Parts: sequence; structure tokens; C-alpha cells
Amino acid sequence: MFKEIIAHSKPNKGLIFQIKMRIETFEVCHPKVAQLLSKIPASCPFSREIRLLGYTFQIPSLCHLNPFYDSLMLLRFRALTFLNETSR
Repeated sequence: MFKEIIAHSKPNKGLIFQIKMRIETFEVCHPKVAQLLSKIPASCPFSREIRLLGYTFQIPSLCHLNPFYDSLMLLRFRALTFLNETSR
């Protein structure tokens, strides 16, 4: 019974893995594409701090739950590196 629950709770990583691999193997070779990719925010914009009746509630950013977050940050870094190298 527990094996069936565990088997059904595992997410299908096929599509997610393929998308991550496409992002990670994407080659930045055009300045306009690099400029577009460099506009990806470096920090998660969703972290909030709410003050109510003297108490402070921190809502954490959820970007690290995104399976593509690290791949997108790496792609952004490669785009910035490309722009730096082509500007010389």
C-alpha cells in the first residue's frame, strides 16, 4: 500500500528534465538575445514583509521551489558574460 502511494506521488521528471536541459544547453550568441536574457531578475521579487498590529510576518520568496530557477540564473549569467565579452 505505501509503495503505491510513493509511486503515485513521484512527479514526472521527463518534461521538466528536458526543459532544464534545453535551458542549460542554450547558447547565447546574439547581443539582442543576451540583452533580453539579462533582464531576468537576479533576485526573487516575491519576498514580502507584512506588519500588522505590531507583529512582522515574513512571506518567503518561492523562486527556489521553481525547478527552472537555477537554470535560468545560469542562463542570465552567461548572457551577461556574453555582453561583457562583446563590448570589448
